[in-house]
Amino acid sequence: MSVAWLASVLARRSWLSRFLRGMVLCGLILCLGVTPLGSPAQAEDYTKRDLQGVSFAGQDLSGWKFLKANLRQSDLSHVKAAGANLFGANLSKANLRGADLRGATLDMANLQGADLREAQLQDSMMWLARVEGIQIDGADFTNALIRQDAFSILCERATGVNPVTGRATRDTLECD
Repeated sequence: MSVAWLASVLARRSWLSRFLRGMVLCGLILCLGVTPLGSPAQAEDYTKRDLQGVSFAGQDLSGWKFLKANLRQSDLSHVKAAGANLFGANLSKANLRGADLRGATLDMANLQGADLREAQLQDSMMWLARVEGIQIDGADFTNALIRQDAFSILCERATGVNPVTGRATRDTLECD
């Protein structure tokens, strides 16, 4: 394997390059504790809390922790949750419309039936997220780390343009 071949593989915006970029980002976040977009000094920790049906609509949740929290049917519409940690959270049927989830960790989150229309998910980590039945019209997934089977599901549903970034959902997912 030559260096030129490896460089050409990484230069393509394929699942492998997304995976490798994500692994580097994951290493920075988890191993070094670096939050790409910064976090507020008073970030809250809702790890393993039952927050089913709770409304956080319009709030600033940047850097907050919701590890394995139950947010089923919760209203997180138009929240600013850049860099939030939602690892393993149950977000099934949650309203995340217009949410700013840039750099958020959604790995192993259950997003089944969630509303992610017009959400910003740039640089988010969604590797093992469950995405069946979600609404993504106008969502921006630029540089999001998504596994291949979830990527296929998302590309089948990808329509619209994000009103904040002006990017087409299909383009941000790099659908063919």
